[in-house]
Amino acid sequence: MADYLDVFGPLAVVLAAAAAALVVTALLRMAANRLFRRVPEIRRISARARNPFRVLLAALGMRVGFGLTAADEPWFAVVDWILVVVLIGALAWFAIVMLLVIETAILTKYRTDTKDNRRLRRLKTQVILGRRVAVSLLVVIAAACVLLTIPQVRALGAGILASAGVLSVVAGLAAQSSLTNVFAGMQLAFTDAIRVDDVVVVEKQWGTVEEITMTYVVVHIWDDRRLILPSTYFTTTPFENWTRQTAALLGTVELDVDWRVPVDELRAQLKTVVEDTGLWDGRTAVLQVTDAVNSLIRLRILVSAEDSGTLFDLRCLVREAMVSFVQREHPQALPRQRWEAAGGNGHDGAARHAAPAAPSADEAQLFTGSLDAVERNRSFTGPGEEVYEERGRRADQGK
Repeated sequence: MADYLDVFGPLAVVLAAAAAALVVTALLRMAANRLFRRVPEIRRISARARNPFRVLLAALGMRVGFGLTAADEPWFAVVDWILVVVLIGALAWFAIVMLLVIETAILTKYRTDTKDNRRLRRLKTQVILGRRVAVSLLVVIAAACVLLTIPQVRALGAGILASAGVLSVVAGLAAQSSLTNVFAGMQLAFTDAIRVDDVVVVEKQWGTVEEITMTYVVVHIWDDRRLILPSTYFTTTPFENWTRQTAALLGTVELDVDWRVPVDELRAQLKTVVEDTGLWDGRTAVLQVTDAVNSLIRLRILVSAEDSGTLFDLRCLVREAMVSFVQREHPQALPRQRWEAAGGNGHDGAARHAAPAAPSADEAQLFTGSLDAVERNRSFTGPGEEVYEERGRRADQGK
């Protein structure tokens, strides 16, 4: 009978622990579904806790059962150590899932269907980064606890602590760049410089902040590319944040037209265009003449919208509507270039631009080469006939 218990006792303990873990997990899962029936996000995230909770309960049950039934067996020490390691890993796994549940519960309390959700984006950034820091700490603590279960490692603990100062200095110098990014990521999260879903302009690219980690930031570019930047970029390099305080923005549309354009009629047309669209937020719609030089004048249209995406669509709509209006109603106002001949008629102008005559033999000896050389030769041919006549009259008068 004793041999029978020695063989099947541990097996019965394993089966009993597994069955108890499954039953308790199922009951808790039913309670969680009932409690969070109106919050599907939390119910979905909490489902991830089933496996670590089952492993945790099973390992705990087997360790207690083996301690009661097989404490004198030669294999008990090894199995008990394995169960302790499994308990530590399952507990850390379960704690990480609980952090995800807490994060989801916090974020679901705030509305996300508003255009200007600045507070939510700030809270989301801080909660996500805080959860990642906590996960890193849990992993480090779990690994340390596993190492401390080994007697040889515990014996070396005093020596390791004694040299911790030197090791920390060496590790800090070796991982200086990585640690700089880690601290920069924490600074971004808790100083509110950027938030998840902020609209930014970096490296001459427009996009939204998709993810902020402890070492890098992911920017979702407008054409669905992802720009990965180190966290230190946002603490050392100037960048544009279009949603730092509010999502509403102003945008411009510029048109170059002829001087004969009726500005007042274009102003009235602008008012009609913005009032007939839902893209305009009603704040600003102004048309001004900002430049009037040479043969064109420049019109600048300033409009406003509730966010950057809507503003882009509104600017395109206003530009197309104003161009179509000018083409249809005032074709004389289309931009054009003017010019006129400097002379009284076309013959003089043509004569001025005619090629000079070929140089003579004497001219060719002194000035040869290009047409510019021929022109220079003509300027060095000496006084004209009228100068010689004037000199002759002066000589006769002197006699």
